[in-house]
Amino acid sequence: MDITTTTPETPGAEIPALAITSKAVEMVKKTREQEGMDASFGLRVAVMGGGCSGFQYALDFEQEARPTDQVFEVEGLKVYLDPISARYLEGVTIDYVFGMNGAGFKFDNPRATGSCGCGHSFAV
Repeated sequence: MDITTTTPETPGAEIPALAITSKAVEMVKKTREQEGMDASFGLRVAVMGGGCSGFQYALDFEQEARPTDQVFEVEGLKVYLDPISARYLEGVTIDYVFGMNGAGFKFDNPRATGSCGCGHSFAV
């Protein structure tokens, strides 16, 4: 499964199947700056085995894409996805939310069949 899809409005044009909200992009850029990294560092979004529901999301900074990565840009932020993670991340929206329990990145995965209370792990 590819991480990009096409739209009838723009045949042949690819759009990322993973969405990242403007607020999430803003917070990634702020964190990158606080960590002393320049704009050449992009965001790696991945899925790893583990967590209380079977899989967990992972976010990290990386300066270069790997040879098999899907790469796209959201508001000036490069995003890297490996092919295996891309299968699990199709349709996912990453947001940054503020709430009673604090603030953090939230993953909305419509394909998840279950998740834990913390929202950082899921089952498919």
